[in-house]
Amino acid sequence: MRILLQTARLQLREFTADDAGLLEELDSDPRVMRYISNSKPTPRQEIIDEYIPAYLQYHRKGPDFGFWVAQLRDSGEFAAWFHLRPEPGDPADDPELGFRLKHRFWGQGLATEGASALIDHAFCADSIDVTRVHASTMAVNIASRMVMEKCGMDLVRHFVADWPVRIDGDELGDVEYAITRAQWLEGRPPQPQRR
Repeated sequence: MRILLQTARLQLREFTADDAGLLEELDSDPRVMRYISNSKPTPRQEIIDEYIPAYLQYHRKGPDFGFWVAQLRDSGEFAAWFHLRPEPGDPADDPELGFRLKHRFWGQGLATEGASALIDHAFCADSIDVTRVHASTMAVNIASRMVMEKCGMDLVRHFVADWPVRIDGDELGDVEYAITRAQWLEGRPPQPQRR
């Protein structure tokens, strides 16, 4: 399996067919699934039949877009997954950023660390030409919104998503955050000049 990137504490690697158990454990925590499925777990067979094949398909298409397992560098423990990929029907230069962390890792800055690294990757990768990265969540999901803001993303719109299940707070709608290449370049520390 290929490692996409490493941060101070995380390693993001490609998914494998053997990772269904990691997703099942993550998606069985009602706290993790609160703003996704109103706390209902994702059935294991759905993970095996739909999620894992979709994630593997991204890896076959190319190295820069997809879903990645996030493991702690010091122990190898599964902490989260992250994704960076165009949503179906969207242009490749405007990928969506997403993440889902195990509850025990909430509040430790790992979501911001991984998401920031993927934003950097999006704007630095040679094989993709990204002009903007966006992310969305329910308006009431303050923790995810804070991660987006800490990554330098700005609130760009409020909208109402068509959720397949009723979720507490969905009547308040959803929010989209984004960062453009120009904003990202503006926020980067000065690069050393080459001689």
